[in-house]
Amino acid sequence: MRTVATVAELVAGLRAGDRRAVARLLSLVEDGDRGRVRRVVELCHPITGRAEIVGLTGAPGVGKSTLASGLVAAWRRQGREVAVLAIDPSSPLTGGALLGDRIRLQAHALDDGVYVRSMASRGHLGGLAWAAPHALAVLDAAGFDVVLLETVGVGQGEVEVAAVADVTVVAVAPGMGDAVQAAKAGVLEVGDVLCVTKGDLAGAERTVAELEEAQRDGGLVRTPVLRTNAIAGEGIAELVDVLSALRDERCADPAHRPRHRARAHLQVREIAVAALRRRVDEAITGELLDAVARGDIDPYAAADRLLADLDLPDTTGGSEGAG
Repeated sequence: MRTVATVAELVAGLRAGDRRAVARLLSLVEDGDRGRVRRVVELCHPITGRAEIVGLTGAPGVGKSTLASGLVAAWRRQGREVAVLAIDPSSPLTGGALLGDRIRLQAHALDDGVYVRSMASRGHLGGLAWAAPHALAVLDAAGFDVVLLETVGVGQGEVEVAAVADVTVVAVAPGMGDAVQAAKAGVLEVGDVLCVTKGDLAGAERTVAELEEAQRDGGLVRTPVLRTNAIAGEGIAELVDVLSALRDERCADPAHRPRHRARAHLQVREIAVAALRRRVDEAITGELLDAVARGDIDPYAAADRLLADLDLPDTTGGSEGAG
């Protein structure tokens, strides 16, 4: 009879280079069993910190997957092992990823130095799956030199990627009005590098100029704006060099430690909020809901009663009301 491997055994396999162990640990993280996820994180977290984590975000249709494939090829030419974590929209029926790793990065399918995993967002805001930070820890602990995190591409909410990545690329395509939309949505402040994709198309140079002008007009810290044509391989090597230089600078400069604190803040907050949400959901009674539905009590008063039962601060946070 075949025995089920423990989390500790899987982590030992991960450290020995067993890709099946990596896949099973990622599945455990995505399945969301609280006890096993906690054990995975406990064992992987101490052996993380070596991988270069690169975030890739941008609106749907800008060519993120093509750019990702070009980046992977460039990293592989440098002899670096690469993992790609692609956050996809969720299926409304199964909750799984609508896209999938079988249709991504086909050019690297037979390369043992590339590992691709799709993960469903499952309705999580910010373009990331809830399990993404834990999955990044698994891939980092597995010894990959670079981990590329590609997000769903839902626009204004995609700021969380900057909190979990060492450096973040915002992809913008010419002729889609993305430069203006990026400026409005504050996405320019998220990206460490702005990448105009499909650089062979008409309007690419204009888009580069618009992005540079938007930074000047907004008084923002100047962010590099690069033009690429991933299919032809143009501009990719330059982009890789810029990303590595930014990451090295941040690792060496204590002024950039807040980025790591922001990553820790996101992880701790999400874990704590998930635990609190479970407690709240379990504590809500039908009697309380019926009282609100009948109009006997307003929703704020009901929430205060619920929080009091849980020994948590009320909805005013303990401060004086508006009067």
